[in-house]
This record gives sequence, structure tokens and C-alpha cells, in this order.
Amino acid sequence: MDIRRLDRQALLLTGEVVSHVKPDHLRLATPCADWTLYGLLRHLVSQNEGFAASASGAGEPWAVWRDGDLGDDPAGAYEASVGEVTEAFAEDDVLERRFALPEVGEGFSVSGRTAIGFHLLDYVVHAWDVAVTIGAPWVPTAELTTAALRVATLIPDEGRGAGAAFRRQINVPDNAPQGDRLLALLGRDPSWRPGPR
Repeated sequence: MDIRRLDRQALLLTGEVVSHVKPDHLRLATPCADWTLYGLLRHLVSQNEGFAASASGAGEPWAVWRDGDLGDDPAGAYEASVGEVTEAFAEDDVLERRFALPEVGEGFSVSGRTAIGFHLLDYVVHAWDVAVTIGAPWVPTAELTTAALRVATLIPDEGRGAGAAFRRQINVPDNAPQGDRLLALLGRDPSWRPGPR
């Protein structure tokens, strides 16, 4: 599969949802228990910046994964970070480079192809987090959902839980829609809805 093309689709999917965010949404709780919507959007910007740094061999310092700044224009900050990571991922040999991913573990690194797969997964699922928080549609293509599911199945059960990058899987019926199965595989309840506003 063309992981870079699919990653761009994931970024566009997230960008479409983020474009619907209004200032009064930013304090809302999200399915990510540790983050308000503001915190989640800041994470999305920070991750793009971190992956871009890692693509150039500068991803080891924690700071490059945490410095995302939304300013007074979260959608604009997101789009700027998309430009940065898209440019970094477009380089010729990026799929064969080693990417440092300190959020997974100190000294942890993977190939560019694997790292971009993780990035794709993050943005497909976080697009749902934002969408369900603000009541916007989340409609990834079947191809994108299939690719994200393929990556999600590679994440081991060990190390999942509170405070970890991924929560424990939850059960959904075998005949659940593909999107619901993806969410559940990453510990999200597809029926989650925000509380009263």
C-alpha cells in the first residue's frame, strides 16, 4: 500500500473535522480522558512537528513532540503542521530512514514506513475523537480504515492502559462496522458521546 498517500488522506480527514472547531468547543471533554479538545488539538500539532523532526533525524528530544502551539487559530496551526510533516514525509528515502519515537520508549526507533503507518493510525482515530466531541461527521474511506486497522493490529497488548499511548482493547460484535472495530481495537467506545454542554 502507498502509505504516504494514505497518510495524506488521514491528515485531510482530520483537517476537515478540525475546520469545524469553534472557540467555545476548546474546553470540551474528549474521548481521550487526559485531554480537553484544546489539549487534543495541541497534541495533533505537536505530533506532526515531532514526526517531521524525526524524519530528519532530530526526533529524540521530548521537546520536539510537545511544543505545538495553537495560538489563536487552532485550524491554522494544524494546517501549518500538516505542511511541515507532509514535506518531511515526501523526501525520497524517508521510508527507509530510522525514526526515533520517544513516546513509545527511550531509544525506541522504527523504519520510516512503520512510523508513517503509526502516524496515519493516530490521525484517523484522533479525527474521530474531534468529530464525536463537536458533533461533526467522521467518514474515512474504506481504504483508509482498512489501512488503519492493519496498523492497529500490530500494537501489542503489553503496555496498554491508563497513561499509556494506547488503552486496552474493548469488545464489539464481530459484525460491527469496520470503523467501530478500529476504535475498539484502540480502546475507544464507539458509542461515546460528550456530556451535556
